[in-house]
Amino acid sequence: MDWKRDWGLTGRVWLTMFLLFILYLVFMTVLLAFGAGYWLIVLLAVGMGLVQYFFSDKMVLWSTGARIIEENEYPELHRTVEKLCAEADLPKPRIAIMQSPVPNAFATGRSPKHAVVACTDSIMRLLKKDELEAVLAHELAHVKNRDILTMTMASFITMIASMIMQSFFFSALFGGRDRGGGWIVVWIVSIVVYAISTLLILALSRYREFAADRGSALITKNPEALISALKKISGRMDAVPVEYKEKVKGANAFFIIPAISKNSLMELLSTHPALDKRIANLKKVSAEIHGY
Repeated sequence: MDWKRDWGLTGRVWLTMFLLFILYLVFMTVLLAFGAGYWLIVLLAVGMGLVQYFFSDKMVLWSTGARIIEENEYPELHRTVEKLCAEADLPKPRIAIMQSPVPNAFATGRSPKHAVVACTDSIMRLLKKDELEAVLAHELAHVKNRDILTMTMASFITMIASMIMQSFFFSALFGGRDRGGGWIVVWIVSIVVYAISTLLILALSRYREFAADRGSALITKNPEALISALKKISGRMDAVPVEYKEKVKGANAFFIIPAISKNSLMELLSTHPALDKRIANLKKVSAEIHGY
């Protein structure tokens, strides 16, 4: 079965992006109405977004302690990624290993030519060969779908709202000059925009995970292997000591399954869909692949 879009999922992604765009226009209108000084904050947010876009791979590798590995260090892992890249019509990314008892994997990088796919040493011990292939294919699907670019663009408005909120907080904390009623209005609007945009971005992140699961199934032609892998990773996560999960919590949005316990977050505030929904989605893809 060729790489094929799920138009229902694609429609939800575009609807979320459209709502973020409308929210951005409304927010910019409020900022312009109450003072031009906010353009400095907008420029700072643009700068932060560019840094995130161009250096996301280096920042994620640094924050997780993952190390780029050469082919002679893990030849089997390199061969597996090469095979999957051929199936997905992608250039081979750099490959990294992260030493951690948290079984997981992630992808980062601004484009397929600048991508990194990483996995922990523990996930390589936990999963069988076809399960690990399915997990790596999931990460390559993120690369193929350009999800780093999508999420960077989506987070732009949230960064602006967050910076305005913090600016008000520090101004009040250190006795800044009275900014008048207009500033109060902008601050309140910023809080509302931050909350709404955060919820929209979390929804977008969950849709991206569904799309990457689907991509993995289409690359490997074996959605059952990803279902098995997700169950194993999720089951193992509760057994990992909390201190180890705390060390990598900053990368949870990138992981195939967040390093948290099953019921520690409401689904609405999660970067990933519930496991049962992911499995149901994969079973639908399996039916498509096998023609029933």
